[in-house]
Amino acid sequence: MLLRAFVGFVLFVIVASIAAAKGERTGEFDYYVMALSWSPNWCALEGTAKGSPQCDDDQDHGWVLHGLWPQYHQGWPSFCPTAEPQPQRSLTNTMADIMGTSGLAWYQWKKHGVCSGLSARAYYELSRNAYASVVRPPVFRKLDKTVRLPASVVEDAFLKANPQLSRDMITITCRRGHIQEARICLGKDLSPVPCGRDVSRECALKDAVFEPVE
Repeated sequence: MLLRAFVGFVLFVIVASIAAAKGERTGEFDYYVMALSWSPNWCALEGTAKGSPQCDDDQDHGWVLHGLWPQYHQGWPSFCPTAEPQPQRSLTNTMADIMGTSGLAWYQWKKHGVCSGLSARAYYELSRNAYASVVRPPVFRKLDKTVRLPASVVEDAFLKANPQLSRDMITITCRRGHIQEARICLGKDLSPVPCGRDVSRECALKDAVFEPVE
């Protein structure tokens, strides 16, 4: 009996240590990175092959919210321990209009939202407010065919549509030759702030693929 109790205690300590090592302290970070993903490109690269409902023919997503990520000036927290309950499906479903799927909304809470110090409902509300605070350049929705363009053109379009942003507050990323995301740095009050070095690694492609919204 004593041996069984001792083994149980050791396993508890190991599991608790692993859980604690999975993330940093919730609520302790410097600013947010809001990642906006160009949905047609994601669908072309992997979403359609995965059968994601985000890529269904009746959808017309353009820039979708990939996530709102707590960030340090160098590095970022993830999978932080939290006492907040997990969001119910009814709550994550409400985010599908701007995030593409309920599943993405749940995963973003699980990995990043738990580090915000907020409840799931408050985190999603803040994410929606962040998404609404930035104008997504409408010019990209007017494309009627696949084009190739410099990544800098995408950045310029965001800067023109959002005079409150400067070049050190936004970065454009690429993946497998496609424009992937626009990442914008925001303070805890959602005001634009300069990005840290690990965020500002911009795509330098001159001929990045940009798929149209169909």
